[in-house]
Amino acid sequence: MPEARFTAACVQMRSGRDPAANRDAAVAGVREAASRGAAYVQTPEMTSLVERSRERLFAHVTAEEQDQTLAALRETARQTGTVVQIGSIAVRSGDKIANRAYLIGADGAILASYDKLHLFDVDLPSGERWRESATYSGGACAVLAETPWATLGLTICYDIRFPALYRALAEAGADVLTAPACFTRQTGEAHWHVLQRARAIETGAFVISAAQGGLHEDGRETYGHSLIVDPWGRVLADAGGAEPGIILAEIDLARVAEARARIPSLQHGRPFTIERVSSQAQAAHQAAQQATE
Repeated sequence: MPEARFTAACVQMRSGRDPAANRDAAVAGVREAASRGAAYVQTPEMTSLVERSRERLFAHVTAEEQDQTLAALRETARQTGTVVQIGSIAVRSGDKIANRAYLIGADGAILASYDKLHLFDVDLPSGERWRESATYSGGACAVLAETPWATLGLTICYDIRFPALYRALAEAGADVLTAPACFTRQTGEAHWHVLQRARAIETGAFVISAAQGGLHEDGRETYGHSLIVDPWGRVLADAGGAEPGIILAEIDLARVAEARARIPSLQHGRPFTIERVSSQAQAAHQAAQQATE
């Protein structure tokens, strides 16, 4: 039977343009978290490289089999005996790149991988323009992954804005949802905490999200605030804004059962249709009612 409790950690990073330096920072963060008692450690989205230039990005990205960050963190997981979730790394996928998360077992084996489903194509009021679809290929499959303690639902960053994905993962058995991110500072200040807590409350699940934070070498600024949220929506740990660091919290799976028993909304979903009523139909209905009066 799975254990009911474990200590989870998030490694908050500020990845730059040097994959080797980012790899070393991620390895050091995982080792520190493990030394502080973490059995599961998560790194942020784009752990190995944060780069806005498509040309520079492609110059550094390799196939999965050659990725040095993946290899190093697999070895680190094996050496420390921890389960490591790489929030994501960029790997070659045909003529585009996959934004891919990896769950690595305590023996260093890859337990699961997940390609980000929803791509961030937006124009922000600040003038920032993002077109992930120009570079990245979106995933097509949601992923549940078993660990010794819990069933994880794997997601990445922009996915957090699509609640149907999290409900589907929870209904399929996830009791911990993960949303590692490279959230922009502007959108993070407005929405990050609300979205993380909302997904936890809606599903009665823990939400664990390591984040990038601060001003990066490519000019982007990310929000930070890696979070661990419990199934009642309480923030158990918050890494704060810009600085790299480690947060830890105890994950007690009994809280999942407790929250879902108190508010059993996952059991109360019902199929429905949508009826669109036009203004002309409304006017005709009102006229018919007036005629009978």
